Amino acid sequence: MASHIERRKFLATLLGGAGAWPLAASAQQRERMRRIAVLSGLAADDQDNKVRLAAFQQRLQQLGWTDGHNVRIDYRFAAANAENYRKYAAELVALAPDVILAPGASLVPMLQATRTIPIVFAFITDPVGSGLVESLSRPGGNATGFLLFEYDLSAKWLELLKEIAPGVTRAAVLRDPAAMAGIGQFAVIQSAARSVGVEVSPLNLRDADETERAVTAFARSSNGGLIVTASLLAGVQRNLIVELAARHRLPAVYSSRLFVASGGLVSFGTDSTEQLRHAAGYVDRILKGEKPADLPVQAPVKYELVINLKTAKTLGLDMPTSLLARADEVIE
Repeated sequence: MASHIERRKFLATLLGGAGAWPLAASAQQRERMRRIAVLSGLAADDQDNKVRLAAFQQRLQQLGWTDGHNVRIDYRFAAANAENYRKYAAELVALAPDVILAPGASLVPMLQATRTIPIVFAFITDPVGSGLVESLSRPGGNATGFLLFEYDLSAKWLELLKEIAPGVTRAAVLRDPAAMAGIGQFAVIQSAARSVGVEVSPLNLRDADETERAVTAFARSSNGGLIVTASLLAGVQRNLIVELAARHRLPAVYSSRLFVASGGLVSFGTDSTEQLRHAAGYVDRILKGEKPADLPVQAPVKYELVINLKTAKTLGLDMPTSLLARADEVIE
């Protein structure tokens, strides 16, 4: 009899606890440390890049993801080196992260390394034309993210150059010839050149020595100006490019505020720090179960005009009052 009673107690305990198993497993899953991988195209000691990545991490924390607590963030820095991109993309995929942040030129090597791990990108110009996503509204694969700008914006740089320096009749366009975006940006600028009365010519970005030789050769003739299109190489060489523009007294328009903060004249483009904050929002949604294929690629809703008045005075340029009134930021 005792044996029978004990067996009934055992079965009751077993059956009573069965409902708790899924709850315990669910709690354990919620508490699992998640993993985010980040492949940056810039160097680890790039100060502006540190600011952007700090903003990304801060936004994640606001959304409930704290590095070292419920998420681990693994960073790699390619420093615009092709071999580094391949090496670090493979390393990060081997860590089996839940999601990858791949800004700019990092996207292609990451997609070559994985077609299954979710990827959030930023600073991309034409992901559809480049074959990286199926469409902006339905990306369709394992990647989605945020456009740096649409190609039409490139014409605005030429218009700005003519507005701030009406005497310019020639413009050198610094672009990365290895990137589809570099070719596309120049094509738009070239198509707008006749209407503003400026002859444009491409200068290819490769290594620093070639950039210096090309800009120096262009500056030997008068009435010249400079347009620096958006590319990782331009970002890496930004201090050199700004210094060359100053040395040769070339009025220059840039695609990013980073150049103007480094002493450049004028920029018109997206807020790159804000882009990474938005990217953190998509990372959060993917960590909570959404799929990149279902998250639309988003275009910027705002562009910022930044003017460096100190540089304008050094070049002997009087900034139009109407342009200063439109500026989002004036550096004095």
